[in-house]
Formats: sequence, structure tokens, C-alpha cells
Amino acid sequence: MTITANWSYPTAVRFGAGRIQELGKACAEAGITKPLLVTDRGLAELPVTQGVLDLMAASGLGRAMFSEVDPNPNENNLAGGIAAFRQGGHDGVIAFGGGSGLDLGKLVAFMAGQTRPVWDFEDIDDWWTRADADAIAPNIAVPTTAGTGSEVGRAGVLTNSETHVKKIIFHPKILPSVVIADPELTVGMPRVITVGTGMDAFIHCLEAFCTTNYHPMSQGIALEGMRLVKENLSLVAENPNDIDARAHMMSAAAMGAVAFQKGLGGVHALAHAVGATYNTHHGMTNAVILPYVLEFNRSAIEERIVSAAAYMGIEGGFDGFMEFVLKFRNQLGVPEKLDQLGVKTDQIDELAAMALEDPCAGANPVPLTLEAVKSLLEQCI
Repeated sequence: MTITANWSYPTAVRFGAGRIQELGKACAEAGITKPLLVTDRGLAELPVTQGVLDLMAASGLGRAMFSEVDPNPNENNLAGGIAAFRQGGHDGVIAFGGGSGLDLGKLVAFMAGQTRPVWDFEDIDDWWTRADADAIAPNIAVPTTAGTGSEVGRAGVLTNSETHVKKIIFHPKILPSVVIADPELTVGMPRVITVGTGMDAFIHCLEAFCTTNYHPMSQGIALEGMRLVKENLSLVAENPNDIDARAHMMSAAAMGAVAFQKGLGGVHALAHAVGATYNTHHGMTNAVILPYVLEFNRSAIEERIVSAAAYMGIEGGFDGFMEFVLKFRNQLGVPEKLDQLGVKTDQIDELAAMALEDPCAGANPVPLTLEAVKSLLEQCI
């Protein structure tokens, strides 16, 4: 079976193996003639990235790259990217990589023409209207992981380097003009990244499914996204060259990002605080935290989880779903506790305060209190 498609929801998506070869056409479609490739340090020197630079050059687009991007990008990374964009006279961005490269690339395109500080555009009320929409450069997103779904998102996550708090920067025009979703680009991921990003996609779908906010379209997308991860993540973890399973995982990642327009919850609130403080991998941190928050939310989500379990072919209702989650994590090599990721108990007060301030906390099905978050962190660590 060969999976290939052209989609226009939520933006134009060129989906399928080998479609990175259409990069030049995608840039033309977006009106980009001199792009800046933005990626992270780990990808910069790899053959897959050099191949993209070669494609850019062959299409007459140059081969400019900015790669000073941390795993949890901050405003200093953004300032460097903006400087490179302006100095190079670029008219658009190719955001390339996992969540960090995609988020920072989108934010470089967004901020390069702005005069206000990036924090003025945090996803609060209608702050996005402060931006000069005409000064926003187009961007193309090319994911190399199947997890964050940032390629179909209207926001970028940026860590404040002074407070270590993650902020969501939002504007409708941050959404990439074109996405190239080529599963062949994910083949070289280390197993631990495949697992961490895949679990991130699963938890995006699961938390969105469990929030009480009304959004039936996201609800349906989240449900199918969970099923795709259940059926395919183990396959790609064991056989990185399974292109069909890789394609299904790329679909699930994008579906998770579309679904969480409905909201996320406590898993992400805690993981954002832990990741900003300890620089842990976001998806793997989510995966460790997941069962503890699931149990905490049981009284509010049991009926929804029962229906999700039935759709996914899991017997036993909520208990059966929890058993699946625990076995799935174990099979994939996810640590049971956060201390295995280097997290310590001496900063629980600070972590709890950060988690409560996180935008995801407010959508948790059971209201989060300071004492509840401290207890959850103690269980997780």
C-alpha cells in the first residue's frame, strides 16, 4: 500500500513518501523566493538536512540555514534567527525538524517584521491582534518527527530563559502556508525519539478528547488519532523502515495538533514545567506523567475513556484502558518515574506553581489546585 494525498485542512498538505522533492514547488506556492531554513543543532549536519539544502539550491532558492535552536527554544534563539533572516534578506522560512525547529522557524517568520517584543503576542485574550499582520513572512513546515504536530499549528512554544516558563505565542498567520509531510524523513530518528514523539501525539489526542470544552470536530479527530498511534507506534519503534506505519504516525501527529484546539490538560501543564526546568524531552515527559493524571481525572473522564477504549478495541472500560497505557509504555521503554529523566523532588513547589500558571492547566477535566499538583508531581517523580 502506498499512502499519498493532497489535503487543504487545516492548511495545504503535501503528504506522502518522497514528496520532499516538491520543496521548490511548495515555496513557489507560498510566494517564497529566498527562504531561510530553520532547524535545530542536532539536525543541521545530518544527511537529511544537507539533502534539503541541496534541493533548495537546485530550485534556485539558495542554501541559507539557521540552526542555533535549543531543544526548548527561547527568546535568545529567536533573536538569532530574526537577525539571520534580516541580514540575509530572506522573504520566508522553511521550518524543518521536530517541534523545536518547527516552532522556532514559524516564530522567526512571524517576528522578523514586528517591532513589539514577542511576549506581547502570548496566547491571551486577543493579544494576537497587536501584531502587524502585513509584516508576517510566509513559512513552509517540513516535519522530521511524528509528534508535536506543530506543522499544522497556529502557534509556537517559546521558553522565557529568565523565568524558565513556556509561553504559547499565537497568531492565525503563524500557520504554515504549505506542509510537506514526507514519512521518509522520519526514518532516521533514534528509537527513543520515535517513541517520545509518538507518545506526544497520543497524549495530544487523549487530553483533547477528555477536556470538557465543546468541539465535536476535534473530538472525532482525537479519537481516530489515538487509534492510529495504538496501531502503529510499536511497529515503527521495532521497524524504522515501515513507511506505511510512519505515514500513519505523521497523520496522528497532525491530528493531535488539530484536536488540541479543544484544549489539553494536566499532563501537558506538568510536562511543560518539568521540561522548562530540567530540559527533558517533552513527549517522553508526557508519557511518564500520563497514568498519574489519568487516574486523578477518573471521576470526570471515565465515561469518555470507556467510549474511546471501545473504539480502539480495548476491553475492560477505564481499567482496561489504564492497563493498555501501562503495558504500552513498558513495551516502548518509557520510564516509570521522572527521576529516571533526572527530575528531583527538591523543586516541587516551583514546578507546581509553574504548572498551575500553564495555559493547559485550565482545561483539565478536574480542577487543579496547588496541593493536587504537588501530590501529582510527588507520584510522578
